[in-house]
Amino acid sequence: MLAQIRLAELIGALSHALDLTGGQIAGHCIRTAHIGTAIGRRLGLSEAQMHDLFYTLMLKDLGCSANAMRMCEIFDTDDTRFKGDFRRVDGTLPSLLRQVFRHAGARRSVAGRAKAILKALRARKHAAQLVDIRCRRGAEIARQMRFSEDVAAGIRHLDEHHDGTGRPEGLKGEEIHIFARIALVAQVVDVHSAHGGPKQALRQLRARRGNWLDPEVVDACLAVLAQPGAWNDLKAPDLDQKVLAAEPGQTIILADEDYLDDIVEGFARVIDAKSPYTAGHSDRVAEITVMIAKELGLSPAECRMLRRAALLHDIGKLGVSARVLNKPSGLDPEEWVEMRAHAAHSELILARIPAFAELAEVGGAHHERLDGRGYPRGLAGDEISLATRIVATADVFDALTAERPYRAPIPPAQALAMIRETAGAHHDPLCVDALERAWQRESAPAAA
Repeated sequence: MLAQIRLAELIGALSHALDLTGGQIAGHCIRTAHIGTAIGRRLGLSEAQMHDLFYTLMLKDLGCSANAMRMCEIFDTDDTRFKGDFRRVDGTLPSLLRQVFRHAGARRSVAGRAKAILKALRARKHAAQLVDIRCRRGAEIARQMRFSEDVAAGIRHLDEHHDGTGRPEGLKGEEIHIFARIALVAQVVDVHSAHGGPKQALRQLRARRGNWLDPEVVDACLAVLAQPGAWNDLKAPDLDQKVLAAEPGQTIILADEDYLDDIVEGFARVIDAKSPYTAGHSDRVAEITVMIAKELGLSPAECRMLRRAALLHDIGKLGVSARVLNKPSGLDPEEWVEMRAHAAHSELILARIPAFAELAEVGGAHHERLDGRGYPRGLAGDEISLATRIVATADVFDALTAERPYRAPIPPAQALAMIRETAGAHHDPLCVDALERAWQRESAPAAA
């Protein structure tokens, strides 16, 4: 059994996956939490409120993957880059038009770009839908992770504006949850300072004060940023540790085994929301993984660990454009580089949690092959752990038997035969044998 893990440590590490899917510079959620909690203290929030504000700031982008496919359909572009740049749009028509012209049909011919731009301009009415999908889904996942209704509301209201011009509900003033008002101000500071420096961030705060942003929250933020060293703190290499050490609340919350499962399952929803073709993929891989592990005689504790590894093995795919994930034809060399990078991203994110070392190894190596022809490191034979071999076999089996943008699902019996053909080269024969036995038993008709 894993030792108890600090909830803040776990969420802080996983927040880096949200930075990927939102197209933000690494550490965005952490920096936003640093700024936002300072604002909350300046406003005199209670310790209980500060605790919930802290997690709202860390998890504000929980639903960011849910609208990725729709965004790609509307704008014919890379959703992660589009989202990253969209956070810097100031709401004016010229700014919005620049965003559309920069991104719509970015990889098309001149004629293709023109067509994509016209389609995007006509689709402005869908903006509210995109925001609603993201905010609603983020709030749902926060509740699943056992966070309070205040945290869920803070995430749900993130794109509402003080003057009522925001989305998805057009809330105004104090109708917008205070956590969302603080998170939006903190987000503006980080996004604009990261790209244009402190002067640009301050200019944006003052320009949006009273329209997008709550004047009281902006004033509190300006007071925070006027403190000596405030801007340097945002660039500190140990900011992660400082933010986690300053976790608000009377007690440090530790995630027990059951709570840890809820958090992991919540992030699996974030991962699978990136593409309609991967909906439920993480859950199915986890189920198949446990079937193989039990067949191999692994203990309940080992099976539980492997289930978590399977649920999070693709967390790095949050950094892959939905355009690539859903492409109905073969990937070009540039797209393959992007796709293959997801394994390294998975490992880096999960390795931030010391107790997740084995999960990080699985995330980073689940596309390795026994013959050394896998990626990203070209590991071979015993260099690949048993845990990784189990998850890799489960992953391929589900990928084959599920629908993909480029083909229909393959029947399980045929998929098993295909995996059997690669046993010893790609897959561990022991894992293949275990999968076949377990699947035959699970799919056998019940006795009369």
